[in-house]
Amino acid sequence: MRIPVTVIHSARVVSGRDTVTDGWVRFEGDVIAARGIGDGWRDAVPPDASVTDAAGRHLVPGFIDLHCHGAGGASVEEGDRAIETVLAVHNAHGTTRSVLSLVTAPIEALTGRLEAIGRVAASDPRVLGAHLEGPFLDHEFRGAHDPAQLRDADAASVDRLLEAANGCLRQITIAPEHAGARDAIARFTEAGVAVAVGHTGADFETALAAFEAGASILTHAFNGMRGIHHRAPGPVVAAMHADHVTLEIINDGVHVHPDVVKLAFSGAPGRVALVTDAMAAAGAADGEYRLGSLEVIVADGVARLLEGGSIAGSTLTQDEALRRAVVDSGIPLAEAVGALTETPAAAIGRASELGRLEAGYAADAVLLGDDLAVEAVWGAGTRLA
Repeated sequence: MRIPVTVIHSARVVSGRDTVTDGWVRFEGDVIAARGIGDGWRDAVPPDASVTDAAGRHLVPGFIDLHCHGAGGASVEEGDRAIETVLAVHNAHGTTRSVLSLVTAPIEALTGRLEAIGRVAASDPRVLGAHLEGPFLDHEFRGAHDPAQLRDADAASVDRLLEAANGCLRQITIAPEHAGARDAIARFTEAGVAVAVGHTGADFETALAAFEAGASILTHAFNGMRGIHHRAPGPVVAAMHADHVTLEIINDGVHVHPDVVKLAFSGAPGRVALVTDAMAAAGAADGEYRLGSLEVIVADGVARLLEGGSIAGSTLTQDEALRRAVVDSGIPLAEAVGALTETPAAAIGRASELGRLEAGYAADAVLLGDDLAVEAVWGAGTRLA
């Protein structure tokens, strides 16, 4: 059986925080076989190859979302069909690989949901695995998490979650100040899971100790945690200080001010990952939704809990996050693209195969117009949009 070949040429290729004009890439199956400039793409192109003339538009790696709960009216907790809906919406906006996020729930429910995500991930390259955003979170900084289901980490629960995930758990968010957190960080990191600090009341010292113990991500920086004070810098500055830590940013113009986004890029160069934290209303209409067990009202694209009014995820897509970074925060395009591609890939240990347009990497790419609107998307060598 002939391996399908795709060529995209005459592009401004933005990858590895660099830009090359008149560039091309060649996919063979689900892998990038070659990359070059000029007319070299014409060599040995089979007659049945799919050839796209980028006509000077931007070609960037496929976007990677480390933190996504839903889209198109569906939530990832709802199973295989809902996950397909979620992926399709985000594919159309340039996201080619997603870590599917689960909100706080009883351990029994989370184990079943992890098993379901694992089954999908085993056959669908768009799914990188699961993210447990809870239940080991702080009550005061819980945001849109069911307070009745929050708990301290204990060895039995940690082992049950790891067993159910069977290798598909990519990330877990933990409040490090609570009992059992230090042992849980050690157990998860030993199992190859990236531990994130988030939904936490931790101060600078406690957060920094968690990072020194192996935590390597800050869940949606500035949200669900103490802010920056000149005498009490908090978890965000601790993450900036620890140079192995990736800072998630929800860049929807609601969660974080554009100038604070700029501050994050400056304070942690090469370590900001733009995420959506999207819930079911992404790509759907305003109205009433649920996030886990909690009721949510979405108005003017902003999701808030019906009870208490806390922000409840977002309706963001990653193409919008990119445009806001460039236009509103003044982040150079190549740097902003890196925050959607190579930085999130590195955060979950996939930097050698995802996030760059280079030979040997996954055949994931997004064609963007001059206005940074998505015009075409390829994932694992297949045209997705």
